[in-house]
Amino acid sequence: MSVHLEQLERVVIRIAGDSGDGMQLTGDRFTHETARFGNDLSTLPNFPAEIRAPAGTLHGVSSFQLHFADHDILTPGDRPDVLVAMNPAALKANLGDLPRGATIIVDTHDFTPRALARVGWTSDPLTDGTLDAFTVHAVDLTQLTLDALADTGLTRKDAARAKNMYALGLLSWMYSRPVEGTIRFLRQKFAKTPRIAEANVRAFKAGWNYGETTEAFVAHQVKPAPLPPGEYRNITGNLALAYGLIAGARRAGLPLFLGSYPITPASDILHELSKHKRFGVTTFQAEDEIAGVGAALGASFGGALGVTTTSGPGVALKSETIGLAVSLELPLVVVDVQRGGPSTGLPTKTEQADLLQAMFGRNGEAPVPVVAPRSPADCFDAAVEAIRIATAYRTPVFLLSDGYLANGSEPWRFPALEQLPDLTVEFLTAPNGPDGTFLPYLRDETTLARPWAVPGTPGLEHRVGGIEKADGTGHISYDPDNHERMVRLRDAKVRGIAVPDVEVDDPGADARVLVLGWGSTYGSIGAAVRRVRRAGHAVARAHLRHVNPFPANLGQVLARYDKVVVPEMNLGQLALLLRARYVVDVVSVTQVRGMPFRAADLAQTLQGVIEDD
Repeated sequence: MSVHLEQLERVVIRIAGDSGDGMQLTGDRFTHETARFGNDLSTLPNFPAEIRAPAGTLHGVSSFQLHFADHDILTPGDRPDVLVAMNPAALKANLGDLPRGATIIVDTHDFTPRALARVGWTSDPLTDGTLDAFTVHAVDLTQLTLDALADTGLTRKDAARAKNMYALGLLSWMYSRPVEGTIRFLRQKFAKTPRIAEANVRAFKAGWNYGETTEAFVAHQVKPAPLPPGEYRNITGNLALAYGLIAGARRAGLPLFLGSYPITPASDILHELSKHKRFGVTTFQAEDEIAGVGAALGASFGGALGVTTTSGPGVALKSETIGLAVSLELPLVVVDVQRGGPSTGLPTKTEQADLLQAMFGRNGEAPVPVVAPRSPADCFDAAVEAIRIATAYRTPVFLLSDGYLANGSEPWRFPALEQLPDLTVEFLTAPNGPDGTFLPYLRDETTLARPWAVPGTPGLEHRVGGIEKADGTGHISYDPDNHERMVRLRDAKVRGIAVPDVEVDDPGADARVLVLGWGSTYGSIGAAVRRVRRAGHAVARAHLRHVNPFPANLGQVLARYDKVVVPEMNLGQLALLLRARYVVDVVSVTQVRGMPFRAADLAQTLQGVIEDD
């Protein structure tokens, strides 16, 4: 029987259920098959901080949102076109995000009076008119899964755990996703328990067959996107960042040492790098954050590329050692995968609130460069760039990712080797001063970087420590004039780092309003600007990868526009820096919801700014 496929340009799907019930795995598998199919895509995993939050409660809901299309897209989508809700809590937690007319596929199995009361419903939303504005498919997915696995010998509890695979099979049929990869994945994942593997495969196939045989659902097709030629894979921000660190270290000709302490949402970088010893990677899971960064700085002193990964709370603990790295003038890459704060805050949610901490969160004048990737795939390039700056200028570098980038994913085109910069490091191997002396703080005239001398090199013995050093000799110095000179030299070194000019997207060159972002706001800003332009308004956009130092042309760019709008997931930290540096009247647009901006909301704000101009 031939199936008519309804063609769609794009779709946003959200899968939601209890934390621990496999919603992230389900979304991840659907994403991988979508990437294999060739669609452009963007994802937004959203889950509680607890490993297994209380079942059936609103704060225990885990969801995974995927936006895929036959054209270039920039965000995971504002509101889902399709919601798969595995219980009452999942339905209630996500119902407010649905537009009128959205499709809801709901597992009716747990819609009992007790479960409904637990989330604050006094009547059944499936029958009381609550869902009248939507297209609802009320299906007992749990019972269908149990029926499909009735003869497997599994307990009812174990069989019910495969309901996420049943839902995945149904979605795979509805949107014409490949199935072979998921079947292969399940058999590999549960290779040690073949009965569980085959149960999940059977549930997946049963879900697919249910879609095929019932007349309640419509099959759709979203054609592949015309991506530039090349070899692609789906990649998360943390994985791309790990690969970028490896690639950058290899291009620098240095062994990579990661000193780290596990912390959400940065831990995946440690896990991934630990798999790549064959590329000269050493990973050290330290007893705490301070030990992690200390070991990384020690590795840099020994001639390796020292890296430490953390989130905001860990940066607070690492600050003294980062200040030591500023004083020693040694390479160190500090990866801060930002999350909601303060304190423990929102461990699994996103925020951009560590910018001022990265800029100023140390005692004394301790300037450091700051690099911020704009998308999950861009984390690779940003990591390579952070290594370039750290090794060329002998300085610690902050790489500010965030939870949205870390856990989100998109297609990534494998770079060719010749596309990666040559970061070769030259160590000093012989004394550089007059009469055969060694001057550890004799600076390069262009970069102001001091020599990198590996311990044990004859004639290059020198003192290290946190007390101020004399210019040139590196001896301990309390001289006021010397301290003034050293402070200004370290500052001049960071200010003088060569970074590319900021590029402005202003198609008609007639916009009077510029939208300027940094980090992970790139996608939301881009999608919002597209909406505003389709509405007939002229608006320019620019995005910063380098937040310290700013691109040399940034002041001139800002001066060209009547208004500069800066959206941030904080209370206006970049806006504060821009006002102080360029004395420009910035329109600060902020939110701290633990979630990325919605493009529609941002577009409405931009349109209001333009119309008021």
